[in-house]
Amino acid sequence: MDDVEDTAQRDDPRPAGRESVRSDPTRGELRIHLGAAPGVGKTYAALCEARRRLDRGTDVVVGLVETHGRARTADLLEGLEVLPRRTVTHRGTTLAELDVEAVLARAPEVVVVDELAHTNAPGSRHARRYSDVEEILAAGIDVISTVNVQHLESLHDVVERITGTRQQETVPDEVVRAAEQVELVDITPEALRRRLAHGNVYPAERIDASLAHYFRTGNLIALRELALLWVADQVDVALRRYRADEQIDEVWEARERVVVAVTGGPESLTVLRRAARIARRAGAADLLCVQVLRGDGVATRDTGRWRDLRRLAKEVGASFHTVVGDDVATALLDFARGANATQLVLGTSRRSRLARLVDPGIGARAVAASGPIDVHLVSHVETRDDGQDDDARRWPRLGQLVRGRRAARGWPAAIVLPILATCFGWLFPAVGLSTDTVAFFLATVLTAIIGGLVPAVVAALFGGALLNFFFTPPLYTFTVGRFEDLVAVTMMLLIAVLVAAVVDRADRRAAQAAQARAEATLLASFARVVISRSDPLPRLLERVREAFGFTSVAVLERGPKSSWAVIARTPEGPPDDAVPGGGDPAEADADVEIDEGSHLVGCGRTLTAAENRLFAAVAGPALLALRNRRISAEAVDAARRAEASGLRTALLSAVGHDLRTPLSAIKAAVSSLRDPELALDPGDREELLATVEESGDRLVALVDNLLDSSRLATGAVTPHRTTVGVAEIVDAAVAALPTAEVRDRVEIRPSPPGESDEVVADPGLAERIVANLVDNAVRHGGDGPVSLRTSAHADRVELRVVDRGPGVARDAEMFTAFQHLGDHDSSGTAGGLGLGLHVARGFAKAMGGTLEPEETPGGGLTMVLSLPRAQASRTVRPVVAGAAS
Repeated sequence: MDDVEDTAQRDDPRPAGRESVRSDPTRGELRIHLGAAPGVGKTYAALCEARRRLDRGTDVVVGLVETHGRARTADLLEGLEVLPRRTVTHRGTTLAELDVEAVLARAPEVVVVDELAHTNAPGSRHARRYSDVEEILAAGIDVISTVNVQHLESLHDVVERITGTRQQETVPDEVVRAAEQVELVDITPEALRRRLAHGNVYPAERIDASLAHYFRTGNLIALRELALLWVADQVDVALRRYRADEQIDEVWEARERVVVAVTGGPESLTVLRRAARIARRAGAADLLCVQVLRGDGVATRDTGRWRDLRRLAKEVGASFHTVVGDDVATALLDFARGANATQLVLGTSRRSRLARLVDPGIGARAVAASGPIDVHLVSHVETRDDGQDDDARRWPRLGQLVRGRRAARGWPAAIVLPILATCFGWLFPAVGLSTDTVAFFLATVLTAIIGGLVPAVVAALFGGALLNFFFTPPLYTFTVGRFEDLVAVTMMLLIAVLVAAVVDRADRRAAQAAQARAEATLLASFARVVISRSDPLPRLLERVREAFGFTSVAVLERGPKSSWAVIARTPEGPPDDAVPGGGDPAEADADVEIDEGSHLVGCGRTLTAAENRLFAAVAGPALLALRNRRISAEAVDAARRAEASGLRTALLSAVGHDLRTPLSAIKAAVSSLRDPELALDPGDREELLATVEESGDRLVALVDNLLDSSRLATGAVTPHRTTVGVAEIVDAAVAALPTAEVRDRVEIRPSPPGESDEVVADPGLAERIVANLVDNAVRHGGDGPVSLRTSAHADRVELRVVDRGPGVARDAEMFTAFQHLGDHDSSGTAGGLGLGLHVARGFAKAMGGTLEPEETPGGGLTMVLSLPRAQASRTVRPVVAGAAS
């Protein structure tokens, strides 16, 4: 509401937010006008939009608009169809609320509903207005609404600290984010205060207090910044999703993001502070602090420095990331492009000038390959030589050249192949110098193919020396007597460099192609997991853990108070408290946002820059898997609610029969007994009392069955099983029948002589089962007798309750709660509650037995109760099942 005073609030289940992209074409679109404070013109803008659509021929109505006495806003209502409001009386006060039924019945194309965060009056269709809007959208009607930034749930505490006013009405951020359009309605704080002073916002008696408290200039500036930043964040999320969907790798300078590279050296704190100042001057830009490890993923720096760096990064508002890469400049630029960064901050090199002649350094290479990313080189006192350490003195490119699998194969070739060429010249002296030279050329080329550049250069130098010493005059000296010999050695070196460069390029291309194929195969396997399983999230997380070598992978979801909870994780690995679920996902070794409020994180190892890109691509399958789980949970919940609703409907419908009949009989009998004008003889009086007693017994039995059914549904009984004879159970059940007439209809046929009828069961539950079966047979089995027959078979004892009634169809739902014979559905409309057989089967199952129907030969129904035989049971253990005795 525009009113900033406290109002009553009721708890309301929060609806799940919709995605910003419309997945259901039949659903209406939501357009929200967002403002920083009351009076900025949200309702005015919403009505202007409604009038524009009306002028274009759109069917527009006003469902509810609060003008708050503002004349210019009220003038915009002229010419618009305004639906009548629904009145609700609460504690003697009549309140006017949005009439959702009237909107649905009118079914316009667009409806204007003001104040999305409003709390409805008690007794309304929904507790909150955004739930009303959700129902209208589901009906395919577009909605234009308004909301203030102080009503957004994520900013609730921030606004309270700024203004000192607690907002009792909030709307979940997901509801606003789900809108197809969010339009910011903005004016300057000075203009808003003038509007307030002129009486265009609140009545005159509230102007002074509002200007002195909530509408102070500082408050309005802060609220305006909150609104601008919130909208900017949503735009940034939409941009990131678009870039990911369209696979755009180039940097778009839509928002400033600063990446700062730290090495763990003494200059890192200085570089990070400088980057923080650059980010602040760029307009509160995002700041990302990146550590690049060697290819083996092992950090060699002092861990104390890294703790200081992480602490400083947190203090200056930077997120801390770690990537692995042999080429630091390439890894940094890959990370910066993946983050859509606009600026890269590096410390100047601490390497010697001689080392810079061989390799210009990380900064120079980053500048050369940065493209649209601005690169800042920060100077620091540690650039002098006396602050160098071993890692700083090392020539990084040289180390890469002399290490690796290809170089390891090349070093033996660089020695062996020139020696073989020399042996060839000695064995065949008649071939001549030109042939010997070609042999050494071949040795150099083979070494370049096998080992790369550095071994090929060594082979060329070594081969040239051997050629000069053994085959060029003057022999057995290193003197170069002819110019062509010098040319031969030089050409060998040049050929070595060229061939090695070509081989290196081809090798890199082959490695990239192989990596691309592997990544495509891996992503395809993730997609198959998502498509082929009903709940693919656990298997997908396990596949991600195996593919990336993590110890644990989890999906984290933001809670209501910005805390993080683990909603899915791999079963192996560290326990839940080792997964970053209680802190920020940025604390994990790898983190990627799945959707708003959900992150996929991995723990156990640091990823390379290329692996980071692949891990980010896993967010797509993870999002599908997460949506699949949410949809399945919603379907189960909907089915559970539908079942509960059906049971409630059946109970309410059936209770009218099973309760009304005995209550009516009791009321009629008692009224007759108490009527002083009605002369009753002792026989009539006794009959009326018997009616009262019989009806009371029916009510007691009905309540018992209801309670038993409820306990069966909630799962709470432990049958106390013991050895008991079936004859004892039958005698007790028949003795409990209500009348002698009913008892006389029961025929008991005991088990054959010498055959034990003892079973392992709960005597009380077994008696209830038999009593329900006999009662059901007496009431539905016609006028004939009801027979109880006992027989033993192997490890089971069976009790048959046989009637000669009309029988039942094979597909009759006799064991369904609230279902009677002859009912057309389970609503209970054709009879009573129908709980007897449902409860009987539940008790039988609880004791390890079964209850099944059979056709009686010659017509009728036979209910077969099977229980475990006593002598066949070696151990007697309580079985927890669905009811409490």
